Amino acid sequence: MQMTESEKGPRMPGLPPMTGVPAGLADDPLTASAAARGAEAVLEEVLEAGLRRARAVDPLFARDLADRVGALVSRGGKRLRAAFAFCGWRAAGGTGDATAVLRTGAALELLQACALVHDDVMDGSLRRRGGPALHVELARGHWAAGMHGSAEAFGTSSAVLAGDLALAWADDLLTETALGTPHGGRLHEEWRAMRTEMVAGQYRDLHAQAARSSGVDEALDIATLKSALYTVARPLALGGSLAGAGDRTLDALRAAGRCAGLAFQLRDDLLGAFGDPALTGKPAGDDLRSRKLTYLLAVALRLADAAGDHQAAATLAPDADSRSDRAVERMRTAMERTGAREVVEAKIVELTAMSLRHFEGTGAPPAVRREFAALVERASGVAPRRAEEVA
Repeated sequence: MQMTESEKGPRMPGLPPMTGVPAGLADDPLTASAAARGAEAVLEEVLEAGLRRARAVDPLFARDLADRVGALVSRGGKRLRAAFAFCGWRAAGGTGDATAVLRTGAALELLQACALVHDDVMDGSLRRRGGPALHVELARGHWAAGMHGSAEAFGTSSAVLAGDLALAWADDLLTETALGTPHGGRLHEEWRAMRTEMVAGQYRDLHAQAARSSGVDEALDIATLKSALYTVARPLALGGSLAGAGDRTLDALRAAGRCAGLAFQLRDDLLGAFGDPALTGKPAGDDLRSRKLTYLLAVALRLADAAGDHQAAATLAPDADSRSDRAVERMRTAMERTGAREVVEAKIVELTAMSLRHFEGTGAPPAVRREFAALVERASGVAPRRAEEVA
């Protein structure tokens, strides 16, 4: 049922109005894939409005930063967070006008852009989504223009601001959406918790590298905070909140999302070590070169120690050289030899099975459960099986 203008609540200046589902996506129920496309259509409108506002504020700022943020957001991504938010909405009984959940999905994609830009700065990554990372692109612009000072410092500082801008756009969109729904308080509560978890995860990641940590439990804690919660668990709960889900349903959504999100991150760890850059859009080996504490690395170290494989343990040790291409290749070989890669693959299968079991606790109809299973497969790279099949 469409909301009246008074029911939609106040609207922030410069943001597109809370209109219905984009043309061609009005049939109910949408699939999760169609909802992701709908969120992308909303995203285009929001970016257009954001760029107009930026140009009105300052043309140089708009050209150098706002346009680049818009280009990054538009350049790709699986739109998984938007799809999971819609899945959570449907699991909690959401039907009819999907405008609010599509806008929430678009806000999640803007938040993801902020995370990518800042993450690339902190990791020193050179490429993102098949193109130069934003800080690299900005540094090249500084150098090409013959500007004063360090091009690298300029690129880094400007990219931090670009990430902040993406976050501001995300917050604006989520806040307006929350104001236009009777469930806005719960929606904003989930959003607020998610943002804090993201920052905590990023800091734990930095701290683990500086402290040369190697524990398996710490690696899982970081993966949960930094990725699993904001990739799947919170998007599911955001969607459920918009449908007025009770505590029991929200708990089931968060539990399902935590498992699926961890499976997603562990797959990303494997791709970061062994993936094809032509398919992933970013270099392979960056996590190894920086010796980022991933579950893959922690498991490899534990297995090397347990097997008495001193060569592998020395190669993977916190104080080992990991900067050269040859050192990265030695780390890959050690991970393969210890069996860590297979252990991580098995853990992904286990997590996807647990995710399905938790999702069944929402009472979602079979069609929505199938949509969720398909999304989990896209995120994790394996077809989920029921927990009893894995045991």
